[in-house]
Amino acid sequence: MTVINPQWIAVPADLTLLLDDVHIWRIDLDLPEAKLRELRQTLSEDEITRADRFYQKLHRHRFIAGRGILRSILANYLGVEPSEVQFEYEPMGKPILAQFYGKKRISFNLSHSQGLGLCAVGCEHRPLGIDLEYIRPMSDLLSLAKQFFSPSEYGLIQSLPPQQKQEMFFRSWTCKEAYLKATGVGLSKLREIEITLGMRDSAKFKNIYDWHLLEIKARDNFAAAVAIHGSGWQTKYWQY
Repeated sequence: MTVINPQWIAVPADLTLLLDDVHIWRIDLDLPEAKLRELRQTLSEDEITRADRFYQKLHRHRFIAGRGILRSILANYLGVEPSEVQFEYEPMGKPILAQFYGKKRISFNLSHSQGLGLCAVGCEHRPLGIDLEYIRPMSDLLSLAKQFFSPSEYGLIQSLPPQQKQEMFFRSWTCKEAYLKATGVGLSKLREIEITLGMRDSAKFKNIYDWHLLEIKARDNFAAAVAIHGSGWQTKYWQY
C-alpha cells in the first residue's frame, strides 16, 4: 500500500513556512486538565461558547484542545500570541484567517477523530484540506458507500472481505472529504468526486485536475488524507 508512514519529528525553534512547503501536524487531544485550562484562556468568546455546548466532558475537552492547539500552531507562523489569532468563516463554516494578517495569511485545515488531530498548513496560494477518520465497524457501511460513492467505488468496496471493506471505505471517505474541506463545499457534493483507489495503489482523482491526494498513516486504525492544489510542494511532518 502506498500510504505514507512519516516520521513525526519535534518542531524546530526556527520554524519557517517556505513558499512550496506543506506542513502536517499531528496533535494529541487528550491532555491534562492544567494544559486544557491554559489552552481555554487563548480561545475567543464564541469558541468558549461552542465548547460549553458539548454535553460530554470528553468532547468538550477535545474541542478546547483542538482549537487551542490550532491557535498555537498558527501563532508560530504569524508571529503573534495564540489569543490574537483571528478567524473568519466561509459560508459552509470553514475557518480561514482574518484579512488582518495581510501578507502573512496562510492556508490551513484541521481534522480530528477520537483523541487524535491533524492540521495541514501551507501558503495562501496553495489551497489544501485534510481529513482524519478512526477506522471502525459500521453496520450501514455499504448503504453509505452506495449513497455517497460512485458505482465503481461502491463496487470495489462491496467486493472486498469485511476488514478490507472498512479500510477502503474510510480511505475513500477521507480522500473525498479532504477535497471538500479544501474547496469549502459541503457533503452534498461527495458523490460528484470520484477517485481511483486500490488496496495497493495511491489515491488519485479521476475527474478533478490540478489537485493531488496524499494518504498518511497518522496512527494505527486511522485513515487520513490531504488534498493539495497544484504541484511542486514538499511535505514536512511535525509532532505537536
